[in-house]
Amino acid sequence: MAESLMDIKRRISSTKKTGQITRAMQMVSGAKLSRIEKKSIAYQLYANKVDEIIRHLTVGDVFSEIAAGGNSKDPMSLNNLLRVREVKKTAYVVITSDRGLVGGYNSNILKAMMDLFKEKYHNDKSKFTIVSLGNTGTEFFKTRGYDIAYEYRGLPDVPEVEDIKPIVKTILQLYQAGSFDEIYVCHNHHVNSLVSRFTNDKLLPLSKPKDTTPEEEHIASEYLTEPSAEVVLASLVPQYIECLTFGAIMDAKTAEHAASVTAMKSATDNADELISDLSLHYNRARQAQITTEITEIVGGAAALE
Repeated sequence: MAESLMDIKRRISSTKKTGQITRAMQMVSGAKLSRIEKKSIAYQLYANKVDEIIRHLTVGDVFSEIAAGGNSKDPMSLNNLLRVREVKKTAYVVITSDRGLVGGYNSNILKAMMDLFKEKYHNDKSKFTIVSLGNTGTEFFKTRGYDIAYEYRGLPDVPEVEDIKPIVKTILQLYQAGSFDEIYVCHNHHVNSLVSRFTNDKLLPLSKPKDTTPEEEHIASEYLTEPSAEVVLASLVPQYIECLTFGAIMDAKTAEHAASVTAMKSATDNADELISDLSLHYNRARQAQITTEITEIVGGAAALE
């Protein structure tokens, strides 16, 4: 019985240490989530305004004229970003985490990607390629033999715009070189602290808005652009691409931290529950041991009388 009690005490001690670790990780992830949520909300105001301006400027004929322009060697040139070409290969920018302990965050997006490949391409790997941002996704796709056009690991927990510029530049260089003909960004969209939703948004080529309203067309006609709409778009569109990519990474990181908070809270709660059960088991075992010892003492005393 004594040996059993020692085992229970060791389990209680070990579980308490694990609970302390998960509680600390929950607090760290909570702090990161708070920081990135504030930053994401502030950034979204800027992103929405850029999106609004792009929509207004691309309503007119200037969009079609630029998109039909000649091929340029500059991957950030306007006609390269707007020109629609025959789709022979599609690239999917898949954003996952670099580490574990994030609950079902990675498994959700990877399962969604597998379903997409099966439904759209019947798992024909020659028709698509992957741009993998995050260690988990990179290892997952490499293990299964998928073509990875570019991989990037070690995204900061709270990224800055400067952190994603090399990523965007490389993706656009591959696009301009003809490695793929269209690009989609796939990630978990942060809905709230408990819910995230898989999204698959088109990044390139940019297309003329099809759902413009008469009000937007009227606003577009009121724009005065100097020196020209093409020059303004040439400056704005590269920023817009960076905007979409940075916004997707920020959104994915927010969902990652929220998943980490939820996972660590669940682990901490489970540890507390296990400690409670083990403590009850220990107390019962200790009580049984004391009762046995008292019984033996009383029996021994009775035998001496």
